[in-house]
Amino acid sequence: MTGFGEARAHAEGLTVSVELRSINSRYLKISIRCGEGYAALEPQVEALLRKQLRRGTVQANVRIQRERSAADYQLDTAVLEHYRRTLATWGESVGLEEDIPTAALLPLPGVVSDDCLSNCRLEDDWPLVEKSLTDAVENLERMRADEGRAMAADLRVNCENALACLERVASRAPVVVTGYRARLEERLKRALAEYEVSLDPTDLIKEVALFAERSDISEEVVRLRSHFEQFESIMELPESSGRKLEFLTQEMFREANTIGSKANDVEIAGEVIEIKASLERIREMIQNVE
Repeated sequence: MTGFGEARAHAEGLTVSVELRSINSRYLKISIRCGEGYAALEPQVEALLRKQLRRGTVQANVRIQRERSAADYQLDTAVLEHYRRTLATWGESVGLEEDIPTAALLPLPGVVSDDCLSNCRLEDDWPLVEKSLTDAVENLERMRADEGRAMAADLRVNCENALACLERVASRAPVVVTGYRARLEERLKRALAEYEVSLDPTDLIKEVALFAERSDISEEVVRLRSHFEQFESIMELPESSGRKLEFLTQEMFREANTIGSKANDVEIAGEVIEIKASLERIREMIQNVE
């Protein structure tokens, strides 16, 4: 599910800021960006996030800042002079007579070193990073929980719509057999009338019984109704249930398809289409449920 969480912590000259962004995804994918000098913490950051999150494409931005003084920065004069000579030689070759100011050379790689980064101990900084990450995850989960409640309401609406269609299917099923018998009897009477042969009720009963057996959907209706009840119960569980709901939705699709193939009735077929449309919306939503 989508969400955003941020947190900030400060202690003993160290400030850690964490931003977490999550978008919908069936699986858990994590990308991490730590500040300069802290890339070695990325495996620990990912391990912590994987313990607390199950689904979603998550972007983690961890900024770590340490208070510095002028003594923390060291100027490498040899590197500076190397840049100056190289640029001076290039300037002569292109006819550039202006001297390049020293300030323009300071940002170049290796000119100024940050002793604060080179001397810091990552294991000493990790507790504050861990606290900021945990707080950010809590804020992310709070936002995702709000979305989850809205999604649960939408899921229930789709379940109710599908159940209403299923009840109409259950009511229609006996009428289908009765209608088939009436139509079959009428066709046979017309066909046999040409030969002045009377219809044997036993044969009619056998044929209708075979049709009723082939088109019997009572078991599928009971199972599908039970699946919807289980779906509602699983949504009430406090633990992660996305995988269970996903599996149950597959089973509901299977039962709906069986009903549609066995019913031999236009009205039931229409109701099955509506059931499957609701199930498709349910399936799309639960792919983002943890």
